Amino acid sequence: MFISPAYAQAASGAADPTGGLMGLLPIILMFVVLWFLMIRPQMKKAKEHKALIDALTKGDEVVTQGGVAGRIVRIGDNFVTVELAPNVEVAVQRQAIANVLPKGTLKAL
Repeated sequence: MFISPAYAQAASGAADPTGGLMGLLPIILMFVVLWFLMIRPQMKKAKEHKALIDALTKGDEVVTQGGVAGRIVRIGDNFVTVELAPNVEVAVQRQAIANVLPKGTLKAL
């Protein structure tokens, strides 16, 4: 015969009571670190962006995520009409608004 028989080892004393928990500890620790370094700041930033979108009013000077600056002319449920120049208006989604500029910023440009 080429293969020798394999026998089970005898149990060596009592089982370690913390063996299961100690095996999961690194995974739990990695999840906690992931939560504080990645997930929590992302949720905070999303909450701030939602508050910014909800606070938009007519006449606000905004910058879109594409980098286009303009003044809000009309606000709808899902879309905002932004005036880029006199008689040039563009409809963008509300979520595409990245930042609200201080009043008078567009005049300085």
